[in-house]
Amino acid sequence: MATRIRLQRHGKKGKAFFHLVAADSRAKRDGKFIEKLGIYNPNTNPATVEINFDRTLHWVQVGAEMSDTARALLSYKGILHKNHLLKGVEKGALTAEQVEEKFAAWVAEKDGKVQVKVDRLGNETIASKTARLTAEQVANESKAKAIEIKNTPEPEAVEEAPEAEEMVEEAPEAEEMVEEAPEAEAPEAEEPKAE
Repeated sequence: MATRIRLQRHGKKGKAFFHLVAADSRAKRDGKFIEKLGIYNPNTNPATVEINFDRTLHWVQVGAEMSDTARALLSYKGILHKNHLLKGVEKGALTAEQVEEKFAAWVAEKDGKVQVKVDRLGNETIASKTARLTAEQVANESKAKAIEIKNTPEPEAVEEAPEAEEMVEEAPEAEEMVEEAPEAEAPEAEEPKAE
């Protein structure tokens, strides 16, 4: 029986997370497995990888095959590096103390890189939130000014109102002039008839 370290898919559509398992290579993807070794959640940034280090190292040492993604995860967590160092002990190239020192240095460097990324992402999040807040405040101020301009009466409109009243007063005088004009014409028309 060939043992394989691979991922089992869980979660819902678009929000998948995975269990890292040691399973028979003939078993279905989400079917029976021998042992659950950890979880992998790619939905977070950076991705969450929690692995039982000792049990996973055991399966790698006994020759379990790995899927491509599982190999990348084990490399990320340092399991493959530790396995490589332990093979050096078997060959006599290193001592157990040297292996622990080298691995501790590697873990410290890896943790430093991850922490730098987490800090950078946190700073970018804060900066983008501040930029969005500033843009929203500017937009709100411009909208408030537009509403204020719209709601204030225009000074020209106030001045036009008295002019309109004056025009209304002038209109009756014009009507009186029109009425007088026909009366003046009427006597002239009567004079030619008298002759």
